[in-house]
Amino acid sequence: MGVYECREVSPEVPDEDTRLQSMTEEERTMAEAPLIVHEDEPFNAETPPHRLGDHITEPGSFYVRGHGPVPRVDSDQWELVVDGMVRTSLRLGLDGLQSRFAGHTVEATLQCAGNRRAELMAVRDIPGEAPWDVGAISTARWTGVRLRDVLDDAGITDEATHVAFDAPDLASEADPPQAFGGSIDRTKAMSDDVLLAWSMNDAPLPAVHGGPVRVVVPGYIGARSVKWVQRITAQDGPSDNHFQRVAYRMLAPGQEPGADVGVELDATAVTSAIVLPTDRSAVHAGWTTIRGYAVSGHGERILAVEVSVDGGSTWRSADLETESALWSWRHWTLATELTPGAHTIVVRARDTGGGQQPADSADVWNPKGYMNTARHAVHITAE
Repeated sequence: MGVYECREVSPEVPDEDTRLQSMTEEERTMAEAPLIVHEDEPFNAETPPHRLGDHITEPGSFYVRGHGPVPRVDSDQWELVVDGMVRTSLRLGLDGLQSRFAGHTVEATLQCAGNRRAELMAVRDIPGEAPWDVGAISTARWTGVRLRDVLDDAGITDEATHVAFDAPDLASEADPPQAFGGSIDRTKAMSDDVLLAWSMNDAPLPAVHGGPVRVVVPGYIGARSVKWVQRITAQDGPSDNHFQRVAYRMLAPGQEPGADVGVELDATAVTSAIVLPTDRSAVHAGWTTIRGYAVSGHGERILAVEVSVDGGSTWRSADLETESALWSWRHWTLATELTPGAHTIVVRARDTGGGQQPADSADVWNPKGYMNTARHAVHITAE
């Protein structure tokens, strides 16, 4: 795939009212739902397609990945402990955190490691895992303090190579059950945009999204952005929590989960997805607008997106929205004229580091269904 440019906008594309009128009954029902729920307890739900086109996701439609019941932590009682390989251990309440350190806001997309797992399940079964479609991803404005500033204040020592986070939510899937936790390497922890966030879209962080305070690690799988954080530990290796050592690891086909088996997941790779039209839907023949998102997690920006309406035989450059923040997704559109009949629409993206998407989900299948970054396809009928 060579370098390609954004094309000019095609004329006479349907407006939003026309699009809504053309929805099927199933699509209209989905449009009324703030989330698509996969599991009630623990609560797991993804953002519906019609909300994936919003640049900033409202909290009520922001995807939720939980491993245990949502803890209810009173902001007045919340306390953060910072310890381990530091010169001075800290204990901070919310007021202390806010008054002691400068505030900082980051616009960042968070993405579950299992986003688009349903496509991998279509290749081969993945028992015991949620069938996430393209909506285990959302974007918000996060406000808090830089983790780096807190670690500097505590005096993180040179021997510390990782920073671990502990939370109070008890997960029964661990054996024996344990609270959720995880860690990131020191380099990432000391970067500019890793936050201890208490605000989401300029409002107090809702409990379901980790309030009163959560970690936000832009560019990494969502599991590393630990919610309801209550302890930060500087240490000389990764966290020994089940969700770092066992659960969120990339396994090769045939490997069984176990401590330190496979590859630890951290930064996400370049990916893109079609959000409208949805798979197996019907649209009016003629002019229609295909919409989607693209994102990269290595600190790279989306360079270009291409879309095919004939199953990958020919490709056209999509129009990209104006670039905003480094860690935020980039939406794209392609206005095209569809002839009556069946169409397979495929999307592929490239980032500024040269990253591009594998051709097929079968190429990236793995036993846990993580990190599906293959080209995304939907099958539609134009009538």
